Amino acid sequence: MMQNVHLAPETDEDDLYSGYNDYNPIYDIEELENDAAFQQAVRTSHGRRPPITAKISSTAVTRPIATGYGSKTSLASSIGRPMTGAIQDGVTRPMTAVRAAGFTKAALRGSAFDPLSQSRGPASPLEAKKKDSPEEKIKQLEKEVNELVEESCIANSCGDLKLALEKAKDAGRKERVLVRQREQVTTPENINLDLTYSVLFNLASQYSLNEMYAEALNTYQVIVKNKMFSNAGILKMNMGNIYLKQRNYSKAIKFYRMALDQVPSVNKQMRIKIMQNIGVTFIQADREKMKKAFQKLITVPLEIDEDKYISPSDDPHTNLVTEAIKNDHLRQMERERKAMAEKYIMTSAKLIAPVIETSFAAGYDWCVEVVKASQYVELANDLEINKAVTYLRQKDYNQAVEILKVLEKKDSRVKSAAATNLSALYYMGKDFAQASSYADIAVNSDRYNPAALTNKGNTVFANGDYEKAAEFYKEALRNDSSCTEALYNIGLTYEKLNQLDEALDCFLKLHAILRNSAEVLYQIANIYELMENPSQAIEWLMQVVSVIPTDPQVLSKLGELYDREGDKSQAFQYYYESYRYFPCNIEVIEWLGAYYIDTQFWEKAIQYFERASLIQPTQVKWQLMVASCFRRSGNYQKALDTYKDTHRKFPENVECLRFLVRLCTDLGLKDAQEYARKLKRLEKMKEIREQRIKSGRDGSGGSRGKREGSASGDSGQNYSASSKGERLSARLRALPGTNEPYESSSNKEIDASYVDPLGPQIERPKTAAKKRIDEDDFADEELGDDLLPE
Repeated sequence: MMQNVHLAPETDEDDLYSGYNDYNPIYDIEELENDAAFQQAVRTSHGRRPPITAKISSTAVTRPIATGYGSKTSLASSIGRPMTGAIQDGVTRPMTAVRAAGFTKAALRGSAFDPLSQSRGPASPLEAKKKDSPEEKIKQLEKEVNELVEESCIANSCGDLKLALEKAKDAGRKERVLVRQREQVTTPENINLDLTYSVLFNLASQYSLNEMYAEALNTYQVIVKNKMFSNAGILKMNMGNIYLKQRNYSKAIKFYRMALDQVPSVNKQMRIKIMQNIGVTFIQADREKMKKAFQKLITVPLEIDEDKYISPSDDPHTNLVTEAIKNDHLRQMERERKAMAEKYIMTSAKLIAPVIETSFAAGYDWCVEVVKASQYVELANDLEINKAVTYLRQKDYNQAVEILKVLEKKDSRVKSAAATNLSALYYMGKDFAQASSYADIAVNSDRYNPAALTNKGNTVFANGDYEKAAEFYKEALRNDSSCTEALYNIGLTYEKLNQLDEALDCFLKLHAILRNSAEVLYQIANIYELMENPSQAIEWLMQVVSVIPTDPQVLSKLGELYDREGDKSQAFQYYYESYRYFPCNIEVIEWLGAYYIDTQFWEKAIQYFERASLIQPTQVKWQLMVASCFRRSGNYQKALDTYKDTHRKFPENVECLRFLVRLCTDLGLKDAQEYARKLKRLEKMKEIREQRIKSGRDGSGGSRGKREGSASGDSGQNYSASSKGERLSARLRALPGTNEPYESSSNKEIDASYVDPLGPQIERPKTAAKKRIDEDDFADEELGDDLLPE
């Protein structure tokens, strides 16, 4: 075994490397195959370790260790005690250093190596918990209470309020049992306050949803009074909500304010919501006060005995007395008193009906029911008519018609009022036949109803029978001289009949009644204009502007009148103001553009004509005017680009091609020849078309002469054709020429018709009453030449 080991001879005792070849034979690995104990340990990890004998000495005591100074010392304990495994006095020192790994003293006596103590067998099972222990009962009760609260909330979300309340009650009962058991087992500090709070809060909420307000308030009071619940004061807002539902507004406001005091200032959203609730409560309180006041109003006794004015017998003396007192001063005072009471009741109902309930219809229904149960039962139908009129104001015509058709079947007075409003509805819907039919019903039911007569006059006016319409208006004024609708409409009728003096008298009388009516002022100005008195027309229009200073059409009318008078600066001022308020009026834009051309401010004129081209993109004249302004301002390149763009949009416009040929020739461009060819082709096509139209006109003229038996034809038709041709030729002359300045178009006629949708129907002026220019009024050069009279 030692044949391959070469030992160095010891020459000196102080050899530093001496002793390294000294080893214990127990570490010889070549004989391990023959070591029975080692082989047994290899085959099984749980085999018994052979006991260590004292015959084998430990290396710790037999091998000398060389130190750095060359001295040889034996390895011993630092405290002088023998090393582990050393034999001292025939006893081996125990291996205490490896006892934690399972090496115990028993191993020296032949015990098996078992560091994990697996030889002991499986561990004993855990000790089972006792189900009947107090702690387990408390935990089980807590679980059941939480499940009941969850089931209550789920039932509430599904809409089953009764089941939700039952579950909340069960949770409350079990929670009380749980509290008693906790008090017996643990100290009061260990009670689950969160569970108690959630149970009580859910129970109070379910009581409130099931309209059990007293129980809900008691439950909330339990939570609020318990000082152990933090932030419970905010629940006073819920208590305020319950008092609001009970219409106990004073207590609701009190609890809202108490809740507001509990909310910190940093929680702004919550504070805002509580203050909103306070405001709503004040409004609700006012609603109740309004209802109580209205009920008190209709219970005020009039102390009027209507029976004493009815003769009970055929006694001549009694009849004479009755006839004598029917119209005496006392009877007149009683009538005035009754009329005043009815007026107050109707006015009060109109005021409170839209606000005492969630909708005005419900408010009117409440007022009607209260009035029907009082001594003023005849006012119930008037309230129904007011309800229908309110529907009209809200443009809910179907509901209004439905109510009025029901009232039409009642007594004559109510029937007349309902039919009058139905006539007004159908008049607004342009169904003049139905409007006339209901107007006849209203007049036949009550011939002295001025509103019915006015509506009947309106239907006749719509059919063009102005003289008959004037008769109905006059009859309405005879029945009621203060009927402003009839007076206004008869003024319009006189205007249609060209009786301007009578029309002016009517409107001046109406102005004395309605001092600040813009419609009346406008009609007076219109009549003065028709009477060719522009100074008076301007004066009255200035009064219209003082009433409505932002009406664009009134301002443009003033500009038109000043333009006729030759005052261009004033005309420009009012036209410009009109443009500011309504920048889409093509006539105003046209005038302003022409004004800047006259004053040679081409750049400003371009702005207005560009806006006109945006409003009327199919009209070539505006784009030609933009190009003309560029050309006149000396910006020929921009003018050329504008003409080219216009030619792409309107390739058959001759005027555009003429300017393109001229500009390209002046600028020396090669495109001039191409545009010249296009112009020549278009002029040739135009000439052919004119010849065809002329030949067709000659043929139709000859046949017309034969039919009429006169070569001259009808003078009225000639006058109409000539008028139209003159109008169109005037339009053409307003188009930009090569050397002529641009002029504004002629003024238009005013359409002064208006229908009042709320009462008896009248015609009123539209303050924006200036007739706009249609696209058909702007004709190109070819169309104008075709319609000129021969």
